Amino acid sequence: MKIANIETFLLKVALGSDRFYSSQCAFPDRSSLLVKITTDSGICGWGECGQYGPGEPISAAINHVLAPVIMNQFVQPNVLWEKMYAATRDFGQKGTYIEAISGIDIALWDILGKEYKRPICEIIGGKNRDAVTAYATGCYYRGEDYLNPQKNFSLLEDEARSFVDNGFSIVKMKIGLLSCTDDLKRVEVVRQTIGNNVKLLIDCNHSYNYFTVKKMCQFLKDYDIGWLEEPVVPEDKKSYALLRQNSAVPIAGGECEYTRYGYQDFLEQGCVDIAQPDICVCGGLSEVQKINVLTTVHGVMNIPHVWGSAVALAAALQYVATLPAFPHTAMPVALQNEPIIEYDQNPNPLRDELCNENFILEHNRVAVPQKPGLGITINEEVLDTYCVAHSEV
Repeated sequence: MKIANIETFLLKVALGSDRFYSSQCAFPDRSSLLVKITTDSGICGWGECGQYGPGEPISAAINHVLAPVIMNQFVQPNVLWEKMYAATRDFGQKGTYIEAISGIDIALWDILGKEYKRPICEIIGGKNRDAVTAYATGCYYRGEDYLNPQKNFSLLEDEARSFVDNGFSIVKMKIGLLSCTDDLKRVEVVRQTIGNNVKLLIDCNHSYNYFTVKKMCQFLKDYDIGWLEEPVVPEDKKSYALLRQNSAVPIAGGECEYTRYGYQDFLEQGCVDIAQPDICVCGGLSEVQKINVLTTVHGVMNIPHVWGSAVALAAALQYVATLPAFPHTAMPVALQNEPIIEYDQNPNPLRDELCNENFILEHNRVAVPQKPGLGITINEEVLDTYCVAHSEV
């Protein structure tokens, strides 16, 4: 079974009045780059990349650099991963080319699953669970007065309450856009709204320097925070390590790190308690398994970052299904030693409409798709609706 055709689809959906803000930027739309690979036997697989920034450079990398490396080759994800990485090592160890490899790699595993008529989790190691505890990602900065927290407290309360009402037992919110004083008020509002029985996670999107986030951690410990995510910029590994050593709040990060080589340095410097590789960014399903070996031997829990469309969510569910409890206990506890899955709750038609299956939260958990491959089927009418650029090799 050989690769016969490679397509990319740049997707974009304007959010209009639903736009939202993190500490770094506005989100006026949701976008992603999907990769479709078709074999000479007619099986097609889907992958995803291009979520963090513009998808056009990644599409160009696939079409003009990587496609010639893998075209007419047998579908062997790990073999082709090494071929692609070797072909781009001198100029693409991080960023665009690794994202492109990620999308291709996911599509290749989707093909293998369909060929063997098994979900991906069963062919990359086996299934430890049929469903994964999910946490709601939300509580960004919203509305016309997004810079005025007092005017937005009611919106923040309503959003946080909706997550609990919908069955989530873990909620993640954003900080870092406003002053420390104002953001601590937002944390207090969310904690009071969801109560003490719901776990609260916080994401800074690398908005702080060391001395500021050190001060923040002193206050955040009073709110029983499950983790503090991306507290400093990803390049500042020394501050990551210092903060981890001195903070009572567990430190999470790694969504902006690439491949086992990047993670080796990240982990050896003792940066995090929880590693968050993004499968659509770090190198795909082939590479995230290698990263998990590194996190395990460094005593770090692996909970992938998930952002993007239904393809990204399905890939993450397939991967997390394979992860054992860390460490093993007779009755694993979510977040304590059992991996969880990020379930973004911001508006995103690419997540909610793109596949024919639904990701339903039941008893705090989302079921791992059981159909072959990723376990989802793409609705090509929806794909055409949101596609702003298509290419084919």
